[in-house]
Amino acid sequence: MADLAGKTALVTGASRGIGRAIALRLGRDGARVAVHYGNNEAAAKEVVAEIGEDRAFAVRSELSAPDAAEVLLGRVEEEFDGLDILVNNAATVSYSGLEGTTPEEFDRVVAVNVRAPFFIIQRALPLLREGSRIINISSMATRVAMPRFVTYALTKGAVDVLGRTLAAELGARGITVNTVAPGVVETDSTAAVLAAPGRKEAAAARSAFGRLGRPEDIADIVALIASDDARWVTAGWIDATGGSNL
Repeated sequence: MADLAGKTALVTGASRGIGRAIALRLGRDGARVAVHYGNNEAAAKEVVAEIGEDRAFAVRSELSAPDAAEVLLGRVEEEFDGLDILVNNAATVSYSGLEGTTPEEFDRVVAVNVRAPFFIIQRALPLLREGSRIINISSMATRVAMPRFVTYALTKGAVDVLGRTLAAELGARGITVNTVAPGVVETDSTAAVLAAPGRKEAAAARSAFGRLGRPEDIADIVALIASDDARWVTAGWIDATGGSNL
């Protein structure tokens, strides 16, 4: 386990799936955690209860809203005197493909997946301590063509560039910026897609390990990057797909 005692962390989209696993893992490693959620307050409170109400709190912010970063970080600032770990995990997916995507859908996906993490990082800069960690969650879709997910993929491509660029900008403060790119992970948000006959088996077969990812697989990688052991790793793009599509 990483030693994160005394550290503070903000995880976006932490009420379910990968974000939930990340928040719980950071909490187990000793961090105090701000558990962000968009709509599911009950799920967020369950995460807080599991970590411990003395070391976690839930904070709501609708990431598609123009003031999302201010709402979120304003609340975090009330609870923490500084921030050590920022995990931009929250995202929304579009399945519409090129021809089916409307301007409204495109704008919503870009707002949540690109604009929100950009301005969350911007707003967090005064709070981030020297030597802190920014970890952005990307996707296998930036290296494997998935036409149905084109809008989602291009937003995650932007996240990849953001991480690499900010690593250069923030390195003088000892802040590392890394990107973790999961493949297909079994969560409630992927359940509907994986429910089609044969799809789950096909996705598992793409992995070198012959299985789908689990939220804990991603959370453990994030915990490693968040630890002091990863202090010399920045601008990294970590393939967290279990060797998919090799």
